[in-house]
Amino acid sequence: MKIKVAKSAGFCWGVKRAVNMAVDSVKKAGGRALCLGELIHNKREIERLKNLGMVFIEDMNDLRKGDTVVIRSHGVSPKVLEFLKRKGVEIVDATCPFVKDVHEKAIKLEEEGYPVLILGNARHPEVIGIAGHVKNPMIIGSLEEIKKLPLMKKLGVVCQTTLNLSFFKEAVSILSLKVKDLKVYNTICSATSVRQKETLKLAKEVDVMFVIGGKNSSNTTKLYQIAKEVNPRTYHIESKDEIEPDWLENSETVGITAGASTPQWVIEEVVNHLLHLKKGGVLSGRGVCQTT
Repeated sequence: MKIKVAKSAGFCWGVKRAVNMAVDSVKKAGGRALCLGELIHNKREIERLKNLGMVFIEDMNDLRKGDTVVIRSHGVSPKVLEFLKRKGVEIVDATCPFVKDVHEKAIKLEEEGYPVLILGNARHPEVIGIAGHVKNPMIIGSLEEIKKLPLMKKLGVVCQTTLNLSFFKEAVSILSLKVKDLKVYNTICSATSVRQKETLKLAKEVDVMFVIGGKNSSNTTKLYQIAKEVNPRTYHIESKDEIEPDWLENSETVGITAGASTPQWVIEEVVNHLLHLKKGGVLSGRGVCQTT
């Protein structure tokens, strides 16, 4: 059996930056720092950060003056930042620069007189943060909702950075027939686009495909959906412990990719586990390589 690991699998630059900032903030704060919500959507990495001294909270009223507070990679609204400043806490802003770019583009559209439409999941923290930067945003996450929109004179569009590229293209195509003056910013980050293209290619080349990452991770879930469409034997897992040996029966090639919030050590655990299964006689064949 040959194992192929996607070249871009795992942490993107923005997530790696956020994790490093969080770890540094714990050290500088004397072994304890707080984060509003989960820094990234990966349970395994969150547990590691907790062990280092990171405390994850949901209620900002629990904060005290002088606390060190990390802003998650998904970003927050200006109202949240204003609240934190009034609290007198030390703010460490780990918002992904790609997400900040979406904030700026949404603000620009509104200043130019365009009603703002955000394509994405209305419950996702990144989208909630983007929406907080404009007065009356529309948030849409399905083509069915877009088809129901009335004809409009003007509309500005941005999107969640982890949006499925094919969905974005279809959505814009429909909107172009409904809006006379349509201004669109493709704010899907480059890391997301690369991972989606690599995943589609790899899933077509292998017998079994594993997508590693948090079940609550938007970008990982989209990778799973893309792979599943072309390879029915695709599995979304968070750890090696979820792998069932019978998933690998009659397989000569196994593909592995991982979401942008999945640490390298988790990917290596899965690869080593597959090699262990092979060594134990459950699998046959040889080889581990990284795809281009």
